[in-house]
Amino acid sequence: MTTTPHLDAPDAPELVRVPAVTYVSVAGSGAPGTDEFYRKMTLIGDIAREVTGDPSPVIEIQYWYPDGSIPVEIADFYTVNPVPSLLYRVLAVVPDSSTNEDLAAARARASSGADRRDELIELHTTPEQDVVQIMHHGPFAEEFATLERLGAFAQQRGAHRSGPHHEVHLDGFTRDTPQDTLRTILRDAVA
Repeated sequence: MTTTPHLDAPDAPELVRVPAVTYVSVAGSGAPGTDEFYRKMTLIGDIAREVTGDPSPVIEIQYWYPDGSIPVEIADFYTVNPVPSLLYRVLAVVPDSSTNEDLAAARARASSGADRRDELIELHTTPEQDVVQIMHHGPFAEEFATLERLGAFAQQRGAHRSGPHHEVHLDGFTRDTPQDTLRTILRDAVA
């Protein structure tokens, strides 16, 4: 299977291999869209800008449920367990050569108003892996239908979710951003 570029996905579901990627990251818990969620997004964006020089780093988020939760597949990811019980990791790509010292220096330079000094900022690497993915266009509230399509596609191929649900937000957003034109890659590692 050919490895596809990390930030590419078509409008139709596909099964592909994605490359290993290194990130600056921070962990969180609870429903997306809270003040804490947006604070963490801002913090990771601020640090990533310092590390990479990219004025608009792409923010990615991995979601999963705690141990003991009801197992979920792709299509029902957001509908079986209570969404406020989600665990997540906010991510932004940094060079593979980045070190924890690089992150600490970038964090100091960023002097982000979203920073809490007791919060652990760390490197996180996702492995090269097989995924099903699709490009979602528009509001986050309409992701359910897109995930149903992606889940049906995976099921037809006998593939099952084997890791966190991954969202790649190609367009920056805040709580007040109109969502009609947002592009989000919905991606799930499969086995």
